[in-house]
Amino acid sequence: MATATLTRSARTPSVPTGDMETPTQGGVCACHGRPWVDLLLRKSKVVREGERALSIRAQEDRGRSWADEHGYCVRKIWKENLSAWSDVRRPKYDAAMSAVLNGEVPALWCYALDRFSRKGAESVVPILGKARVIFDYERLDSMDERDRRWIIDRAENAREYSQRLSYNVRTTKGKQRNEGRWLAKAPFGLVANTDTRRLAPDRSPYLCIVKGRKELSPWEVVVRIFTEIAEGVSSRALAQKFNSEGIKSSTGKHWRADSIRAILLHPVYEGWLTVSPGTKSHKGSVHYVTDKGERVRCVEPSVLPDMIPEALAARARRVLSGNQIIDNTPVKGRPTHALSGKTRCASCTNAMVLDGKSYNCQMRASGGACPGPASAWRPAIERYVVDAWSERLHAAEDDDPLLIAVAERWQALSHPEESEDIREARAELKAAQAKLDKFHADDAADFYTGRSARYRIPHKLAAEKRLDAAEDRLNELTGGGRVDITWLIEGHAADTWHKADPQLQRDLIHLAIDAVIITKGRGPGYRFNGDERVTIVWATPEGAEPDADEFEQAA
Repeated sequence: MATATLTRSARTPSVPTGDMETPTQGGVCACHGRPWVDLLLRKSKVVREGERALSIRAQEDRGRSWADEHGYCVRKIWKENLSAWSDVRRPKYDAAMSAVLNGEVPALWCYALDRFSRKGAESVVPILGKARVIFDYERLDSMDERDRRWIIDRAENAREYSQRLSYNVRTTKGKQRNEGRWLAKAPFGLVANTDTRRLAPDRSPYLCIVKGRKELSPWEVVVRIFTEIAEGVSSRALAQKFNSEGIKSSTGKHWRADSIRAILLHPVYEGWLTVSPGTKSHKGSVHYVTDKGERVRCVEPSVLPDMIPEALAARARRVLSGNQIIDNTPVKGRPTHALSGKTRCASCTNAMVLDGKSYNCQMRASGGACPGPASAWRPAIERYVVDAWSERLHAAEDDDPLLIAVAERWQALSHPEESEDIREARAELKAAQAKLDKFHADDAADFYTGRSARYRIPHKLAAEKRLDAAEDRLNELTGGGRVDITWLIEGHAADTWHKADPQLQRDLIHLAIDAVIITKGRGPGYRFNGDERVTIVWATPEGAEPDADEFEQAA
């Protein structure tokens, strides 16, 4: 093999460098009068088994020694800690190549050809005879005519080795995944068997709650996350609760809402093996599927009953995404006053409480400062709201969203057990439709290309199957029909309300009204004018957004 002929000079220590050296004059160090050289240093993030790669620091020492020996000054060091394969972006490599090809720096030093690139000849041909790149380990110079063939040959060897190694790794990992082996670090709350790499709940003592000094296992924390979110607790509120109890996350830090969300969305807690596509549209993990389109369990059959049930996980995710609304209104001991829990002060947006014969701003009643505290005489405000409620129901058309909301709420009120199943079914239908929409969005964004192409059909079929099942379940529960509320519309609302007992009167009002926003009156002696002072926020079907204009008008 030919050896590059390079100009030598007296050994002089190279200039210490951080990012950039002293000023340059035509590619020469202004302080020492020697030409510049950049160092390109790379080490893969993951060192494969059996591969001993020279560290970044050792490469830098070698590069500085070469610069000293051959009369160069180190201008800039480009450090990379990533793969050199074709599907990886390398901004430092691109910048170093641009500098040497544009003549910004006379030379670029790299420890070895496989540290430079593993794309083969296509990566080295642009520099041959056009820019000086030194490959130290092979003792090759891209500007030396005798080294051209050697550089191309070594570059192709590096590419071939990389492809063969990548194929072997993919084949081995594919076989292990098909066997249900978890190849990475076990997720929080789970532990991997050292022999089989199958997962199981981690029940070892882990955390200590400040209140009560009760020891918790990581798996108990996971179960609490799924259970409490499914019951309607928000991820932010649950994170605050964990922090107040002294529960630490897997990193020993405080819990955050996104930490709760990451656990809740991960299929592994149901016992499924997952992979991380690593694209912008998929930051989380997705189900691993075999070549036959089948999902794989990462737990032993005997452990599966201990994992998070599918129904609980699905419900928690629907609640988290807003596709299922949790009604936490207590059944026993509910207030009987018609507008209890619905009135709000327009000035401070706080609730209004019944004090004697008037609804008053809660902020003012508790001694706080409200810039415009509202107050309304109970008989007057209730009479106005009931009249408005009756007129609105009478004027509603058959396809009015208000009637849909009223029917949903009456179903829940009159048949609580049956309506719970229907709410679950409606929420699942909405979540299933969102999942199918997400697939089509990913498909349009070309997510299912390259290595991800194998997941396209399985994901499509799974989303469509889930939607079909959700539609069948809802039709089974509802019979495809509608809830009969004719007794409440077509002019019957007022008569129905006056014949009802106080508890039912309140329930009937709440079927159609979400909030009654009241502004401050003109002052004592003025007659109550509901059209001027009251804004009613009408009910919307489950999962629909309330009318923002009504809130803005009240404000």
